[in-house]
Amino acid sequence: MPGDCSIRALWILNNIDAVVFSRRFPVVEKRWRAACQSENESSDDDPVKYTVFSSVPSDSELAAAFSERKTREGSVRGFGIRVSQSREGSDSWVDDPITRHIVGVYINKEEEGENNLMWPLALHIKGPYCILILPLVEPRHVKAYARLCKRSDCGNAVTAHENLSSLLLDLPSITGAFMVAHAVGDIVTGDVVEPEVVVNQSPSVGGLLDSLTGSIGISGISSRAKPVAAPVASSTPAGAAAIGALASDVPKSGSRLLDKDALRSFISSAMPFGTPLDLSYSNIFSVRANGFSSLDIPPQDLKQPAWKPYLYKGKQRLLFTIHETLHAAMYDRDEIPDSLSVSGQINCRAELERLPDVSFPLTGLSTSKIEALSFHPCAQVPEQNVDKQALMFSPPLGNFVLMRYQATCCLGPPVKGFYQLSMVSEDEGAFLFKLHLMEGYKSPLTMEFCNVTMPFPRRRILSFDGTPSIGTVSNAEHSVEWKIITSGRGLSGKSIEATFPGTVRFAPWQMQRSTSFRSVFEGITDDDSDNETENTNNMANTEEFLMEKMSKDLPPVDLEEPFSWLAYNYAKVSFKIIGASLSGISIDPKSVSIYPAVKAPVESSSQVTSGDYILWNTLGKCPSAVTAKV
Repeated sequence: MPGDCSIRALWILNNIDAVVFSRRFPVVEKRWRAACQSENESSDDDPVKYTVFSSVPSDSELAAAFSERKTREGSVRGFGIRVSQSREGSDSWVDDPITRHIVGVYINKEEEGENNLMWPLALHIKGPYCILILPLVEPRHVKAYARLCKRSDCGNAVTAHENLSSLLLDLPSITGAFMVAHAVGDIVTGDVVEPEVVVNQSPSVGGLLDSLTGSIGISGISSRAKPVAAPVASSTPAGAAAIGALASDVPKSGSRLLDKDALRSFISSAMPFGTPLDLSYSNIFSVRANGFSSLDIPPQDLKQPAWKPYLYKGKQRLLFTIHETLHAAMYDRDEIPDSLSVSGQINCRAELERLPDVSFPLTGLSTSKIEALSFHPCAQVPEQNVDKQALMFSPPLGNFVLMRYQATCCLGPPVKGFYQLSMVSEDEGAFLFKLHLMEGYKSPLTMEFCNVTMPFPRRRILSFDGTPSIGTVSNAEHSVEWKIITSGRGLSGKSIEATFPGTVRFAPWQMQRSTSFRSVFEGITDDDSDNETENTNNMANTEEFLMEKMSKDLPPVDLEEPFSWLAYNYAKVSFKIIGASLSGISIDPKSVSIYPAVKAPVESSSQVTSGDYILWNTLGKCPSAVTAKV
């Protein structure tokens, strides 16, 4: 079976586990059935047999199987690792966190009297929808996963005879399935956006015109009646707010209802016969809306790539933006080290005529400690050394992500310090922040804004009292927000110390418990309740007694909200820093070359936004990962 990516079927389910859209690809399914027949003929002497579901189930069968899996696993994604509630045959029995995203379901065929495993299903949650993509793999891979679901040992050791990681390395179609899932998710929620490229200087007339027309919904206006490119984000505060928004599984307020016609049109063009060719919605939409004419014939000596259906004509320029997201877990505890990680990408917009090649050396790799790298299909990586990596690419149409990477932070945390919350009674807590901002950061690094939020998802806030040393404070029903640095009053070239002591009063506590949650954690709840009297008698500290009582009385929350699980108290920091990257990666505009040579200005900018930047309550419980001892 060839190693390309082909999709057998896809389903979209709503929040009540009903299939609202599905698509099957008979051409790919024919290949699957032929592979199943060949596998069955070659495995007649196999003493251990596992049933492989040889056909695509109906929508009702799939919905029932997915609902049954959610009940079996405890939530939509499940535990991911083997716990006491895991059952043999379940995804969590495999004991690998990747099973939260690559799932298997058992299709119950009553006439056959047995359960049939259908795997792998790429699960992507977007807004109110669960998107399931079934890629084409070989039947032997499904049988191998079935064996993992029934093994007695726990763990996923590399030295094991079979493990999920080694199995997935043989399945590049998994990556393609997730790309399809993300593209479909963006379409069904109306969340299709181009990667944003920030302009440092005042835009040219063409760039400004593109920005204005793009913002009002016109696909493009230029010297040609074709969609030349997607709009460029300006460096205004309004653009900054959009840049700071991170992709998540939370539906946006502007999300529209499922547009089945748009989805069918995209699937038929982007992945005909089940094989993904071009998953760029903007390209597909432009081609379908505008078509082609005699003006679109490319030069005879050059081959026009699929990712650039239209040639640009107008004022030329080349823009780069290094956009990094900083994730942090700050504990302020001697026994738990703080954690910092950088997720970055290089966005590019090439307004260049004809089909040129662009090349430049990417500097800073020696200091950034890159952990992972991936590139756009248009890029070539011919050489690399200790500090530089040469990139060459033929830029596609519009804004695109040239490179993604994971790295460590070369500088210290931009916001560090501690957050303490102590419950003085069941309905009142005293808190204290002491933070240092931009310590060790020098110009041109500038913090444009910084906010700190204290969420209380289970308690309704009646009032709070406290005055910070800097900034303003406001509260909502379930959170308190501290705006330390507001937009327009950036912090550059110096560090500041900010403190905020205060108290917060909640509405009277009402214990609520969920039957579904209790059934999943029945063993844990029973064990804790058996020791409740003994623990209470042994507590000499009133504060510890209150925290212990509140921990047991906490109403349950969705397991998909890990920061709100159990009695964890935290504050979340959001900020934006411009001027340079925190990983050390940079692009020198003077080192960028274009072939054939043209006079096109090159601009480069950098920005860092906060991701999950968490300050855990120093006086409370906190989750942490145990580092392996080598």
